[in-house]
Order: sequence, then C-alpha cells, then structure tokens
Amino acid sequence: MKHVRKVLHLVDDTTAGGVMRVLDFLRLDEGLAQNAEHKVQPVTRGAFMGNLGDADVIVSHLAVSWRSLPALAALRMTYPRTPLVHVEHSYTQAFMMHNVPNHRRFVTLLKLAYSLFNRIVCVSNGQANWMVDSRLVHTDKLFTIQSCVDLSAFRALPLPSGPARVFGAIGRLDEQKGFDTLIKAFRQCTDPDIRLHIIGEGAQEEMLRSLAQDDKRIVFRGFQADPVAALADVDVVLMPSRWEAYGLVAIEALAAGRKVVCHDIDGLSDHARHGGVMIDATNIDALGCLIAEEAHKKNAQARNSIVRDSRRLEKQFRDCWRFMLREVGI
Repeated sequence: MKHVRKVLHLVDDTTAGGVMRVLDFLRLDEGLAQNAEHKVQPVTRGAFMGNLGDADVIVSHLAVSWRSLPALAALRMTYPRTPLVHVEHSYTQAFMMHNVPNHRRFVTLLKLAYSLFNRIVCVSNGQANWMVDSRLVHTDKLFTIQSCVDLSAFRALPLPSGPARVFGAIGRLDEQKGFDTLIKAFRQCTDPDIRLHIIGEGAQEEMLRSLAQDDKRIVFRGFQADPVAALADVDVVLMPSRWEAYGLVAIEALAAGRKVVCHDIDGLSDHARHGGVMIDATNIDALGCLIAEEAHKKNAQARNSIVRDSRRLEKQFRDCWRFMLREVGI
C-alpha cells in the first residue's frame, strides 16, 4: 500500500479571509491530494505548540513577531529532522515602510525567524524581490508560489455588459486597504449614475462612512461570506491598498471577467501580467480621473485576462507546491 505523505499546515488566524481560503484549496483539491494529504491545524498565536504528531512536512502560515519567535524555535527543536516551511502572507516592503519605525530591528527579526525553516515561500514576485533585495533569506531557500483558490465559480459569473456602473472595493475596512483614499477619489467624480460598493467590515467603518458623508452613490454592503456573490453585481474592482502581499481578490475578479485597478506596489504589481491595470493610488486626482474614464467606456469587461480564459493559475499553484515539497524530500 502506497504511503501518503502528510503535510501539516499551522495557522494562528482562522477568521474568514484569503489565507483560510488558500488553505481550503490545498486541503480539498483532488490534484494536490494525489501527492500528499494536506491537513490544517489551528494553533494559538505566540504559544508553544508542543508535539503536533507525525508529519512529513510542517508548513507555517503563522504571524512572525518577537513574541512568537521562541515558539518557532521550540517547533524547530521539537522536529529537528522534519522539513519546516514558512509561507509569508503578511510582510512586504510597503508594510515595512508604513508600519515599522525601526527597519534594522525588523529585518533582524525576520532573518532570525526565517533561519529556522528549510524553505521560505513568498506569495508574490513583488514580495520575493523585496526579500532578496533586503537579504532576508538566501535564494536557495526561497520559493515563490502565488496564492490561488478554485476559480471555476468566478469564471461562471456572467460578464458585465455595457459601461461600468458599479465599482467595488472588497476587503477589511482598515488602513491597509486604502479605502479612505478611494472614497475621496470617487467623490470627485460627478457622474450621478455610478456607484461605489464597499464590501467588508472593520475598525475604519465609522470613519469611512464619515468620509462618504451624504453621497448616496456610496453603498456599504458589509461582510459578504460568499466572495462569488460579492462580485456578481460589481463591474470594476478597485484595489488601492497601501501594502499587499498578493491580493487574492484581483485574480478572483479577473476570473469573473471584471476589470481590476491596482495600486502598483508589492504583490499587487504581479497582477499586471494577469490583466490588471496599475496606478499610483495615492494620487487622488489620478484615481478619480481613472474612475470617471472607466465609467464612460462602452464596455466594462476585462481584456486579455488569462485568468478568465484558462486554468493556468490553478495549475501553476499545484505544480509549484508539488515541486517545493519534492525539494524538501517528499
């Protein structure tokens, strides 16, 4: 009987979002199951994990911090011969610029944490370039695997017809996503027939509603559990994030045939080759002009999107995971 290799994925944040959906894809995809059994194990952030049982490979999707560093070192000592892999879902160059006052201390933290693992996985080329330029990890240990989910349900959505009427911003309502800048830019547009749908919840909701003031064109739709349904009524997706490791929403929207406009930073820059439109989203005037231009175009559909036309990204994701796991010995 063939021995099925076990890959144990550790996660310390199980709230609904991109990371959990990527883990669901790893866990449930039939193609990946041919090579290994992927299991997800929730753990307490920063706590010592003890013995987690048998595993051929352990994959960390954990948040790296000074607080969690001892727990990561203990994991290495508990499994001295087991390949350990870390997937970096959070940190990027723009994250560091916006959130880290002491860059040298932060780089030291990441170097120490990454040294405990056999492989480090970046979720975008933009993130990988930052890691290499900052010498956070030797290139021999570094893999880039762009995040992915099963996109078939997004491809099944009807294409937008006619000009763009509904612009959508999807994600947590916090500083990272840049929705404050987006609302300011949208309010510069005078077209009474366009709408901005804010889809998500978070700490900035009250502030964002205040920015929207009495503009009835701006609609707060709250959290949408079904990301396919969230996109169904949207013509163009706007992603003005201040930092973003990859931006799963972009490939979902492109698979649905929606135009995607991204701030040209970090992992969002990866989506240019997928069909995304890049812009400096910190320029409120330029972003407002772009929204107005899109609203006057005859067709809101995305053009030349390989994500809509093929399953290339799903296949690439599977192939990269298989290759990386072979590299660590399974």
